[in-house]
Amino acid sequence: MNIKAKNTSLIKTEAKRLGFLSCGISKAEFLELEAPRLERYLNQNFHGEMDYMEHHFDKRLDPTILVEGSKSVISLLLNYYPNKLQQEDTYKLSKYAYGKDYHFVIKEKLKELLHTIESEIGAVNGRAFVDSAPVLDKAWAAKSGLGWIGKHSNLLTQQVGSFYFIAELIIDLELEYDGATTDHCGTCTKCIDACPTDAITEPYVVDGSKCISYFTIELKDQLPESEKGKFEDWMFGCDICQDVCPWNRFSQPHKEPLFNPHPELLEMSKKDWEEITEDIFRKVFQKSAVKRTKFTGLTRNIDFLK
Repeated sequence: MNIKAKNTSLIKTEAKRLGFLSCGISKAEFLELEAPRLERYLNQNFHGEMDYMEHHFDKRLDPTILVEGSKSVISLLLNYYPNKLQQEDTYKLSKYAYGKDYHFVIKEKLKELLHTIESEIGAVNGRAFVDSAPVLDKAWAAKSGLGWIGKHSNLLTQQVGSFYFIAELIIDLELEYDGATTDHCGTCTKCIDACPTDAITEPYVVDGSKCISYFTIELKDQLPESEKGKFEDWMFGCDICQDVCPWNRFSQPHKEPLFNPHPELLEMSKKDWEEITEDIFRKVFQKSAVKRTKFTGLTRNIDFLK
């Protein structure tokens, strides 16, 4: 086994030990196909008030600018599908937000992976990314064969679905690279048909500024009256396009204890949510991604749904 193959095998074995669903590797280079797509997305104002999307255009498309001297992009998937869902007929939050904020959970795993690479292979220069830097994570994951980007613009994987986080390590080490997989959406349009705000404007194109997740998390102003009655009880995020996707019938519960929700969260009724106090908010969402919207943001969303 040559040195590149040996190092690649070590990284993938360690990723599995750390609980990642899968690991794929791509050559760090300019994302030629993504450049016009990103430009079109921004020009059409599909990012709404997410101004950060306009920054670091070059870095988003070229990891060698983001991490100097980088040779490889290691993409990793971590399952978050819960083994128990919220009760029926309540205000809903995206499944990814049930437990501890994924940024912290995954960053720790990535640090450990980087530490193993350095102790087993030698000094490498690299950075870990979890959804908080100018990295087109879905594009890299697709390029490295971990799935294909579906009509709802989420990464999809056969036998696994799409309820997982994507993270990256970008390092200055040459490795063996994986190839992209094929698209398996076929003629299915379930995600497009199910979206209550018509955010999926055409197959594979999502107007982020019309997405329920955008309204309930990113938008800091008042929610537009034109959207009243369309949110289908989603108070934080939205899983509709994933819930209706046939590939998600293969979703298996995660094995990460830190993603388990606070017990009270699953039992809360609409009345409980409508009467939520700041103390209960802090208790139920301690170290949770829901903190991003703050207590005032969550209550604004709940009032809008009443």
